[in-house]
Amino acid sequence: MSENLDMNRLVLDTNIALDLFVFQDPATAALRAAVERADGAWIATAAMREELLRVLDYPQIARRLAAQTRPAQDVLDAFDRCTRRVAEAPKAAYTCKDPDDQKFIDLAAAHRATLVSKDDAVLCMARRLARVGVHVCREWRPSHVD
Repeated sequence: MSENLDMNRLVLDTNIALDLFVFQDPATAALRAAVERADGAWIATAAMREELLRVLDYPQIARRLAAQTRPAQDVLDAFDRCTRRVAEAPKAAYTCKDPDDQKFIDLAAAHRATLVSKDDAVLCMARRLARVGVHVCREWRPSHVD
């Protein structure tokens, strides 16, 4: 396990995974360094992987990968290396306005995890989710994990 990275309690939404593996967003540099040091660095479900697979076919993502001469499979391989697959979580006490984001909230609530997301529908729930042990943040920093 990497220092300051609780691998059992980190959930990343699809946009953060894209920032890590497709866009190499500088805002994800600390997170990228942490996940590269530890296989299975965050928890994910089969549905989360399926969403990533679907999103990799979006025209803007496909164009970006083509410009990098990088097959989508490379992104999936990185996702598989950096995640530990867990069972789907039961419905959390709170419901997200965006049904596509609910699976991330449910998993974070079930594991009392840090949920990293840039999605406004998730970020606006931060105070409510804190009541069930979820820390929601836009950008991961080592200090965000107990």
